[in-house]
Amino acid sequence: MLNISPNSIKGQFEEDHFQAMRSVNQYKPSKYTIKSIIIMVVILLIFLFIPWTQNIRSKGLVTTLRPDQRPQTIHSIIAGQVEKWYVQEGNFVKKGDTILKISEIKDNYLDPELVPRTDDQIKAKERSVSSYMDKTKALDNQIDALNQASRLKLDQTKNKIEQAKIKLQSDSLAYQAAKINFEIAEKQYERIQKLHEQGLKSRTELENRKQKQQEAKADMMIQQNKWLTSKNELINSQLEWNAIRVKYKEAIAKAESQKFTTLSQLYEAEGAVTKLQNLLANYSIRQGLYYITAPIDGYITLAIQSGIGETIKEGEAIVSIMPSNYELAIAMYVKPMDLPLLETGQHVRIQFDGWPAIVFSGWPNTSYGTYGGKVFAIDQIISNNGKYRVLVAPDTEEHPWPSAVRVGAGANNMLLLKDVPIWYELWRRINGFPPDYYKEVPKTSPNQPITEPKEEMQTK
Repeated sequence: MLNISPNSIKGQFEEDHFQAMRSVNQYKPSKYTIKSIIIMVVILLIFLFIPWTQNIRSKGLVTTLRPDQRPQTIHSIIAGQVEKWYVQEGNFVKKGDTILKISEIKDNYLDPELVPRTDDQIKAKERSVSSYMDKTKALDNQIDALNQASRLKLDQTKNKIEQAKIKLQSDSLAYQAAKINFEIAEKQYERIQKLHEQGLKSRTELENRKQKQQEAKADMMIQQNKWLTSKNELINSQLEWNAIRVKYKEAIAKAESQKFTTLSQLYEAEGAVTKLQNLLANYSIRQGLYYITAPIDGYITLAIQSGIGETIKEGEAIVSIMPSNYELAIAMYVKPMDLPLLETGQHVRIQFDGWPAIVFSGWPNTSYGTYGGKVFAIDQIISNNGKYRVLVAPDTEEHPWPSAVRVGAGANNMLLLKDVPIWYELWRRINGFPPDYYKEVPKTSPNQPITEPKEEMQTK
C-alpha cells in the first residue's frame, strides 16, 4: 500500500483476516521471475543487434526479358474478308504456318487474271522499248552517213575552191601581162604617131601600130574578163561550200532531234516498263498476303476477328500469339525516392502468385518459397503510374524459376539493400528515413597517397 495520506489505518484492524492484504504484504519476487526478466531483457538486447537486411518491397508482373518474346498480335497488311481459318485458339503453330486466309474486297484487285495481264502489258511495253532502240540505232547510222557525206562533199568543194584560186591567180597573171602588153603597144603607137607627124614614118606603119594597139587592148580586156570570171567562180565555190555545210548541218541536226525525241520516248517506255514491273511485283506480293502466317513459333491465344466473311481493315489486329520460347523476367515499379538506391546486378527475392511462401523481409535467407533474381535494366523515364519500371532477370546461381509460371502473373518482390542491426532499422523506420545504401570508394592508384578505405552513404 502507498502511504500517501497522513491518516493511517494501520493497526486499526487485523490485516491477516483479508487474503488480499496478506498477498500484498507477504509477496516477494522469486529468483526465477528475476532471472526470467533478466534473460528476456538480454535476449531483447541481443535481438536488437541481429543483422537485418534492408529492402524495398514492390509488386510486379511476370513478363519476358526480350521484347520479341512477349505476347503480340498479328495484323493484316491489306484490307480483306475472312474466308477460312486453319487454326483454333490454343493451337501451337510454327513460323510460316498458315493461320487464316482472306479474300480481296477492293475493286482494283478483283480481276483473277490481274497478274498475267499486267505481265502482258510489260511485254508490250518492252517491245516498244526494243522498237525505240532500233529506231535510235537507225538514226545513229543516218547521222554517221550524213557526217561522212558532209565531209566528202566539203572536201570536194574545198578542192574546187583551191582550183578556183589557182585559176584566179593564173588569170590574174595573164591579165597583168595583157595589161603590160597594152601599155607597151600604146607607148609604141604614140612614138610612131610623133614620128609620122615629123614625116619620119609612113601612114601605113602608123596604122599597123594602131592595129596592134587595138589588138593588145582587146587581149587585155579578154584577160580581164577571164580574171573576173575566175574571181566569181571562186566566190561561187566558197558559197557552195557554205551552202553544203549548212545543208548537212541542218540534216544532221534534224536527225539528232529525231534521235533525241526517240530517246525521250524510249526512256518514257522504260519508265512505264519499270512502273508496270513494280505493279506486277506489288500484285504478286499482295496475292501472297491473302494467307496470314505465323511470324514465330508460338501458341494462338485469342482470335480477335473470328467470323467467316467478316471484313478487316488494313493494319487491323486479327489474332494474338504467345511465343513458345521466351526468357521470363519481372517488371516491377519502384518509387522515385528509392530509384537512387538501385543498380543493375542487384539481388531481388521474388514471391510468385500461386506459389506458397513464408517470407521474412529482413532475413531473406530464411524465407521459404521465394526465388532469386537480379536487376537487369532500369528505365530512364518515369511510367504513367508515377513510378520507375525495373526489369528483373532470373538469378542463374540459384534455383530456376517455376516452369509453370506464365507471362502476366503477379509477383511480390524484395530488392535487397544493406545489412544493418535491427535497432538501426527500428530507429530508421520510426524517424521515416529512407534505407541506407553504402558503396565502397574505389581504391586509389599507386600514384595517389594511401588513405583509409571509406564508405559513403547515399540517402534520398
